Amino acid sequence: MSIYTRSGDQGQTTVIGGRVTKDDAQVEAYGSIDELNSFVGQAVSLSDEVTFSDLRKQLLEIQQELFDCGSDLAYVKLSESRYKVTPKLAQRLETWIDRYEADNPPLEKFILPGGTPLASALHVCRTVCRRAERRVVTLSQVKEINAEVLIYLNRLSDYFFAAARMVNHRQQVADIEYVRSGKVFGKK
Repeated sequence: MSIYTRSGDQGQTTVIGGRVTKDDAQVEAYGSIDELNSFVGQAVSLSDEVTFSDLRKQLLEIQQELFDCGSDLAYVKLSESRYKVTPKLAQRLETWIDRYEADNPPLEKFILPGGTPLASALHVCRTVCRRAERRVVTLSQVKEINAEVLIYLNRLSDYFFAAARMVNHRQQVADIEYVRSGKVFGKK
């Protein structure tokens, strides 16, 4: 089997139920999710199997779910009966976030992305996730989508933030506060 088909040589690609241009909002949305998935794979490769076995397992599950997100966005016509992304996925992310944040040091100010190589990779995942989320918002303005994908991506970027802080904390690397930040967290 050849991996090239030549069917996209004129700037179009196949989606479920038809063809669209490669710069279509639909392709931009699931393409950004695909890019995010690659960065998540990089984070997995940077994670120690012993120290971060819980994180590795979660990230591998997230990679599967990112494929599900892309699949749900790849339909020409709304197909609720085939959707893979459900509310339980975002709820599970919230559980993971809460678990990490319970162990993370208190946070009052914005922090600079960075720390260990793994934490830095997770911050890249967070920012790429935010961009993917923006692309899905753009898509949702021109066609009906599975709204659970948007919710999942929103929660996922929070997960990456909490996970990056957890990685730094476990490796005893302090987060660096943004020096010109006011107190923005912990307010009620």
